[in-house]
Amino acid sequence: MQTNYDLQTMKLLDSKTFSISNSNGYLISIILLTACFALWGFANNVTTPMVAAFSKIFRISTTEATLVPIAFNLGYFCMAFPAALFIQRYSFKWGAMTGLGLYALGALLFLPAKAFGVFPPFLLSYFILTCGLSFLETSCNPYIYCMGSEQTSIQRLNSAQAFNALGSLAGMLVAMAVHSELSPVDTHARQQLPIQQFNIIKDYDLNILIQPYILIAALVVLLLVIMWFTKMPKIETAETNKAPMAILQELLHRRNYREGVLAEFFYVAAQVGCWTFIIQYGTRIFVAEGMTEQAAEILSQKYNIAAMAFFACSRFICTWLMQWFAPERLLSVMAILGITALVGTIFFTDRNGLYCLVAVSICLSLMFPTIYGLALRGIGQNIKIAGAGLIMAILGGSLFPPIQAAIIQSNIAILGLPSTNLSFILPMICLGLVGWYGHRAYVRRAILKAEE
Repeated sequence: MQTNYDLQTMKLLDSKTFSISNSNGYLISIILLTACFALWGFANNVTTPMVAAFSKIFRISTTEATLVPIAFNLGYFCMAFPAALFIQRYSFKWGAMTGLGLYALGALLFLPAKAFGVFPPFLLSYFILTCGLSFLETSCNPYIYCMGSEQTSIQRLNSAQAFNALGSLAGMLVAMAVHSELSPVDTHARQQLPIQQFNIIKDYDLNILIQPYILIAALVVLLLVIMWFTKMPKIETAETNKAPMAILQELLHRRNYREGVLAEFFYVAAQVGCWTFIIQYGTRIFVAEGMTEQAAEILSQKYNIAAMAFFACSRFICTWLMQWFAPERLLSVMAILGITALVGTIFFTDRNGLYCLVAVSICLSLMFPTIYGLALRGIGQNIKIAGAGLIMAILGGSLFPPIQAAIIQSNIAILGLPSTNLSFILPMICLGLVGWYGHRAYVRRAILKAEE
């Protein structure tokens, strides 16, 4: 049953808990923030396909290579709360600028990591890079949320996140180009090479792999300089003398927020699982059809790009649909459709399963910003700390991929289904929990309206 406490806090929805001052250059500020959304989308999705590349380059297992998404998403978790404290003390703008600085630093560290020629320095580079992304997301998401009425905040977030999807698509295109330029020597052949020959191929591949990170670092520095000299709106919230831990404790007593953090955790786990292992899923199918491993990986990446293109288009469409349909209901419906597509992914062992896996991205499109916006309803002056909690939930992308990789590597078969297919049971369970949150949020909203 919904408590009176939860219902009373949700009635803050229509109250004015924040205002915008210094709004000269509002349009320029929106453009700069939207560019930040695109930049972290690029970083996320140029990195996800690198699991297969690192596995091959360093002759490590798929499970060991999943240290990449672990390090990547761990940066989000570790830095979100410090970022919120920083933003509380200074401003959303300074939070975004700090994030851009750490982003550029992490990307540039790929140069010394390549010089070392071993795997761990790359993990450190990813961790620092995503500490920057954590600052960016903790700053930019609530910044966009606050730039207007709270009633239209979820639509604003989905609109901004649509450009995140475009950045993600660009990242996947670059990742495909990287895969196509890597040495065609397959995984098995690399295992047999003498160390001198292996090191020559490894150095060649690492030179290819680091190029997009160095180029994006230059673009991030340029955006940082532009933002430094741009006067951006200041979001003024009601004054509070509460300690951060007291605010966090208050937030955790709000069922809508608490469940929203869990839903975000499981959503990110499902997204990372679907986008990371689509390469392995497609490669198994295409190699069975007679392709070489490299050709199969490149074709699989094309399917990943198609998934991201559908994801980007679907996010624009879902934002438009929110004019007529409740975001909570759309979230539940998309979760159910995503589960249905994953059933096909699991039970089809040919290209039909790959088509189903691509279709899952259509359903994922609206989930992150919608869950984020729903969880922040009625938060008011605590929005900066609340936003950090939702960004920390990205940790789900670190915890589940190693489990999925272990299932893939186990080579178990149940009812004739290969382990790669069976591994997608994990994302399916995660989407079930997301759909549960959407339904709960819809019921809460209906109860609130009935009491008004």
